[in-house]
Amino acid sequence: MTPIMNLHNIDISKFLAVLDSCEGNVYLVTSEGDRLNLKSKLSQLLGLTKLIEGGRITEASILCDNVHDESKLFRLNTFGDTGDARVS
Repeated sequence: MTPIMNLHNIDISKFLAVLDSCEGNVYLVTSEGDRLNLKSKLSQLLGLTKLIEGGRITEASILCDNVHDESKLFRLNTFGDTGDARVS
C-alpha cells in the first residue's frame, strides 16, 4: 500500500471523530516507516503523541484499507469536513 495523503495541521478532536467513523483499518505511517493501526485507541495514544505540536498534527502519512475511509479523511484534510462523524 502507498500512503494516500499527508496530513497537515489537522484538528485532533475532528480527526479522532472521523477515525471512529471509519469502517476499515486506518494506518498512520511515521517518517521512520512505522505503521500504527489508528483503529486501536492504544496506537492512537502512542502514535499521535509523537506527532502532536500545540494540539494539532504537524505531519503524517495515512493508509486506509477501505476506499470510503480514504474519502472521509481526504475531506477532513482538505476541507475540514467531518461528514457524519460526531465531534465531542
